[in-house]
Amino acid sequence: MANYKEIKGFHVQSLSSDPVASQAAGGSWASGGDMNTARRRVLGSGTQTAAIGVAGYSTAAQALAETYNGSSWTEVADLNEGRDSGGMAGLAPSTATIYFGGGNAPGQSAASEKYNGTSWTEVGDLNTARNLAAGMGAANTAALAAGGETPPVVAVVEKYDGSSWTEVGDLNTARAFAAGTGSNTAAIIFGGEPPMLAVTEQWNGTAWTEVSDLNTARVGLGGSGATSTSALAFGGGTPTMTAVTESYDGSSWTEVADLSAATGSGLVGLGTLASSLAAGGYTTTNVATTEEWTSSSDFSQLNLGQTYFNSSSTNAFKVTETSVPGGTWASGGNMNEPRKNLMGQAAGSKTAGLVWGGKQAPPTSITKNESYDGSSWTEVGDLNTGRQNSGGAGTQTAALAIGNSSSSGITESWNGTGWTEVNDLNTGRNYVMWSGIQTSALAGAGYTTTMVNNTETWDGTSWTEASEVNEARDSCACAGDSNTSGLIAGGYHTTSPPTNTQNTEIWNGSSWTEVNNLNGKTRAGTGGGTTTAAFCAGGQNDPPSGPPWQVTTANTEYFNGTSWTELNDLSSAVNEQAGRGGTTGAFSAGGDPSPTGLNTVEVWTAALENKTITVS
Repeated sequence: MANYKEIKGFHVQSLSSDPVASQAAGGSWASGGDMNTARRRVLGSGTQTAAIGVAGYSTAAQALAETYNGSSWTEVADLNEGRDSGGMAGLAPSTATIYFGGGNAPGQSAASEKYNGTSWTEVGDLNTARNLAAGMGAANTAALAAGGETPPVVAVVEKYDGSSWTEVGDLNTARAFAAGTGSNTAAIIFGGEPPMLAVTEQWNGTAWTEVSDLNTARVGLGGSGATSTSALAFGGGTPTMTAVTESYDGSSWTEVADLSAATGSGLVGLGTLASSLAAGGYTTTNVATTEEWTSSSDFSQLNLGQTYFNSSSTNAFKVTETSVPGGTWASGGNMNEPRKNLMGQAAGSKTAGLVWGGKQAPPTSITKNESYDGSSWTEVGDLNTGRQNSGGAGTQTAALAIGNSSSSGITESWNGTGWTEVNDLNTGRNYVMWSGIQTSALAGAGYTTTMVNNTETWDGTSWTEASEVNEARDSCACAGDSNTSGLIAGGYHTTSPPTNTQNTEIWNGSSWTEVNNLNGKTRAGTGGGTTTAAFCAGGQNDPPSGPPWQVTTANTEYFNGTSWTELNDLSSAVNEQAGRGGTTGAFSAGGDPSPTGLNTVEVWTAALENKTITVS
């Protein structure tokens, strides 16, 4: 008799637990032994089973030091001076660490004290007295003090070599009450104030570079991690206390299992991605609680399309698939140039994107072009002709810029290095619908001196007129992957008086067909994907009364080939932004509302999920 493998060609794995996306995604927090003295703004170093918690504030600044053996805390030798809000070398052993800065109100301290496992000894002072600095380092002879408050909040960074502090490269963003981890040659800092920061920076021993932001901006958080590319951020104030934990993998932050209790205002944070410690801090009062983080390097990796049998108590047959409805928007690296009127002027994906042109103050079309690698933007070759609210198609290295705000038909082709003018549209316009790639694109509808329904197809050389869109309009969200497959949704249409619309149409290479409408009227948003998996995000909705362009929205909707479903909103309402990608990963960049335009970026990610297969 044939077995399942012979029939289907593969084994179905039997797993004791569901697969996870990463080591951190499989981690969790558990209760540990309480500290002897409840306090906030307490600092620590060491490991989960050999840690030290130092200083802090209860009813006054403390000199207390306690060590943790993995189950309980024991008081050891005090600091020479009671203080709170200092910094520590978090990766340093609990028996060879250093505490620096802080304060014992009023004022800030520059004092540093080194611990040898028995007692504290005063050593060379910081050059800049401060409190609330982030501390990093792996030894009491190799530490880093970054930012802090003098006042005001500063970006000053100092490095310790075992005898003295030396000023080195400043942070890009001045901040205080942030968290950090890593060594004095390879560190990472995240969060802080004012007011609540999500900004993350990496240190290479010489300079700081901004990388992907935290998903949740916060202050007074805990941080841990063995390297600058592997970190945990937990707790903090938003301004209310939060339990949110995020892991950093060297390119982006991902939310993982929360702390048991929302805790902030300075808590011990130390350890690695495998085992970390959070202790002390503030909930509605100072606390002494300890939580231990554990994540195993031995886990089943989440892979799209895998089928398996969960042999634990669920006894379920499962499949791993992309859950578009579970997707979320998160902050991405900011563009170098703030700008608006970018609708349609983008190509590529959330990890390999391109945005060109737009409008700045004074109100002129610009030629600036930027390339995105998923975390940061780089200025590359400019357009030959500035443009705004035109169309675009293609990829990061092979794109097409279509039309112009002056209602011209000028078209340019991008080869990854420079732009070249190619044949014009037959009908010049802006606010044009787009889809496709550099050699097979579609341009439909748009605005000349009025809304139009013209359609043209591009074969890599020239534009050819084709069947018209059913309804003349402009400022639509668009999707599609060639000149034979396109989607147009929403926009501003020619009713009397003109209003926003929900109408959706699909192009099959010869004609347009009306399909199910968006759930909400919208114009000047962004879109992407294909005719069977598209998204529409942001734009402007019709208000209860008044002009339809006055209400900017953060709404996001997903089209599955048949109907639209509302998804998680953008973090901020925006319109006339650049955007591209698909339903599993996209970006939204720049736009309005702003007198000079925005440079902020959001990225959409739909995560893999394990779902039970049901048989009926």
